[in-house]
Amino acid sequence: MKKNNSAPEIILSPYMESVHRAGRVWCLLMVAVLIAVPLIDCVLLGTMPDMKGLGMGLLATAPMYYAVCIVEVFTYVPMLGAGGSYLSFVTGNISNLKLPCAINAMEQAGVKANSEEGEVISTIAIAVSSIVTTGIIILGVILIVPLRPVLESPVLEPAFAQMIPALFGGLGAAFLARNLKISLLPLIVMTVLFITVPALNAGTVGIVVPVSVLFTVLEAWFMYKKGWV
Repeated sequence: MKKNNSAPEIILSPYMESVHRAGRVWCLLMVAVLIAVPLIDCVLLGTMPDMKGLGMGLLATAPMYYAVCIVEVFTYVPMLGAGGSYLSFVTGNISNLKLPCAINAMEQAGVKANSEEGEVISTIAIAVSSIVTTGIIILGVILIVPLRPVLESPVLEPAFAQMIPALFGGLGAAFLARNLKISLLPLIVMTVLFITVPALNAGTVGIVVPVSVLFTVLEAWFMYKKGWV
């Protein structure tokens, strides 16, 4: 009998097939829209950029973003599931909003991202957060003028500055306490890194978060091999 050396066929459920089909379509449509809007503006206004300068700029910056994109796929997909990842990559703001919403929703429901139940919960949580965010932005645009004195009040300014740290602090405390052996070293390393390297700030979170996740995964794998966890 001839031995079959081909890779095993991966069979997806109808739900997962629909998730990947819709996710690919919407991601491609979003890429087309992102390219079409500035291109149409340039054509209508007659302000095409200098292609040589554009190419030089992309040559200097694009490789970094390609690396971040690859790392983010391997980082976020295991935590968000396929449906949640497609939706997050289309709507954006993953680390600040979509990831905490999805993780908290799955935690409350007692499901994991690699299950179909987790897929559904994660996708619903991210979809709802996207709708709520869009609604808040619309209200903000409408009410920005009358609310400006309140929002710029010196009394409220410290509270607005601590919203993201408070959100991640609440989520992080629960996960750190549950996996203290694994989380202690990455927490120390990232804290020291942010203190000693002033250039690391909120603008670099897209690079730092995937790198820290990769470091944590490697550390957890090493500790597992050593029998420490």
